[in-house]
Amino acid sequence: MAPKTKNGKEGENEWSPEQFKKRFDSLEERLDNIDSTVTAVVERVMKQPLSVTIACPNCGRIIEIGLVGKEKMMR
Repeated sequence: MAPKTKNGKEGENEWSPEQFKKRFDSLEERLDNIDSTVTAVVERVMKQPLSVTIACPNCGRIIEIGLVGKEKMMR
């Protein structure tokens, strides 16, 4: 939703510094959550096979994705 201008109409972005900081913090939190989720999935895939099952929102068809990786041993 676009912030309202001084005359009450939506349009130009006239955010106060507080609004901008709040939006920026929200975006940063979302990106951190995505990063944590992706990291957890990658770590799991590197250790053992992972199967992801997704239902198509349009046709309802079930799609299964199998991910297999090999963990690199450090010596």
